[in-house]
Amino acid sequence: MMGQHARQNELWSEPVNLARRIPADHPLRKLRETVKLDFVREEVAGCYGRKGNVSVDPVIVMKMMLLLFWDNVRSERELMRVIPLRIDYLWFLGYNLEDEIPNHSVLSKARRRWGGEVFARLFRQSVQQCLEAGLIEGRKLHADSSLVRADASLNSVVAVTLAKLEESAEEEPTKRGGGGGGGGGGPVNRRHRVGTDPDSALVRQTSSGKSHPSYKTHRALDDQVGVITAVKTTNGIRDDGAELSHLLAQHQANTARKPRAVVADCKYGTSANFIALASQGIRAHMGDLRSRLRNHHQKDIYPAERFRYDEKGDTYKCPAGRLLYRHHFNGHRGYYDYRTRPGVCARCRLAAHCTRSKAGRSLNRYPGHHLLERARRQSHGPTARRDRQRRQWFQERNFAEATTQHGFKRARWRGLPKQTIQDQLIATLQNLKILLRKGRLGYFALFGFLQQWLRQLIASPTNCPPFRSVLFA
Repeated sequence: MMGQHARQNELWSEPVNLARRIPADHPLRKLRETVKLDFVREEVAGCYGRKGNVSVDPVIVMKMMLLLFWDNVRSERELMRVIPLRIDYLWFLGYNLEDEIPNHSVLSKARRRWGGEVFARLFRQSVQQCLEAGLIEGRKLHADSSLVRADASLNSVVAVTLAKLEESAEEEPTKRGGGGGGGGGGPVNRRHRVGTDPDSALVRQTSSGKSHPSYKTHRALDDQVGVITAVKTTNGIRDDGAELSHLLAQHQANTARKPRAVVADCKYGTSANFIALASQGIRAHMGDLRSRLRNHHQKDIYPAERFRYDEKGDTYKCPAGRLLYRHHFNGHRGYYDYRTRPGVCARCRLAAHCTRSKAGRSLNRYPGHHLLERARRQSHGPTARRDRQRRQWFQERNFAEATTQHGFKRARWRGLPKQTIQDQLIATLQNLKILLRKGRLGYFALFGFLQQWLRQLIASPTNCPPFRSVLFA
């Protein structure tokens, strides 16, 4: 049966008012005024029966989980030990000095009983609050990811037998990939599995040179003040570029705004992402992965730009004047392969500068290739380069704050669903801290209202309301 805490006010009011000992500018005062948790009871009501022992108020349980990451408390046991010693914690939770602090197992039981939707809703609410305060402008979206060390040691890594390999191959990708795809992860993850946390994957980190069980957190940030608008958690071997579409869809669902440009490094600059962004009218200010993949075999070889495409004949013409015809469709990579007739390149005087393959020169062309070329030109432009320079410190600052202040780099719990909860709680707190710093009617909010009013003025000068009515609506 779900309980609802009856707040005790004797020690927080006259003649004994311990709340006076909490400074007026204490962060938890502002957090309590800002965070809205009334929806929690409604969201989790179906998880409780109507008879039996009365539970701890779900709102208080959620507040405890926020405190766990707010001050990066080492563990849930430590949090329960510290709460009676901290007046600010007691005041934030609504506890009296004589109230009994629940056992630490209340938090783990609540996570298991509630599921992940209540935490996802809390994150979406933080995005909505920042949106209402004018802290999300929506023109540019920054995407990046960071590894999180799983709560598992290398001693728990076990070799997988052939039977287990066949069994895991038949499993759905979401059970090992956190969203599909990337479940293989190279020879190491095909031969080994983390026994204590199978949802994680072994990832080699350059700092130590060893592979460790890890997860990966993907984030999308709005360019204005760094509000996190989308979060996705996967295992550590998940390809970054494969998650861009999920981040973009989540951003649009949470903010009801489509960005004009997406900024990311070359890991996101795949042909599929370039085409997808261009088809939606979004500028691709991402690094070009193709420019990083060129190797010594392509040195002194004519680039694809030297070949002219004839749309009418669906052929390419090489520098020697020979034609390349459509050969076959590569379903795995999603492009058409163009080649010359057999033996043509072997007799060409420019063959040494064109190809080192005995089969002759080949070119790839994607459906919607004109969109790909346009997006690649955008990615090499000066504006895109400036945005990527800004992204280097913009995203790193966001992940650094999460690491140093909220324990982002180490998983507290095991399993992909629980790691997703951790990432959403940390992202929620970072958004709320931005909201506390900037204020509801700060400069950015005023700028947002001004933009809204100017759009209405341009669209309909005669019917546009006064700016004062838009500001205080």
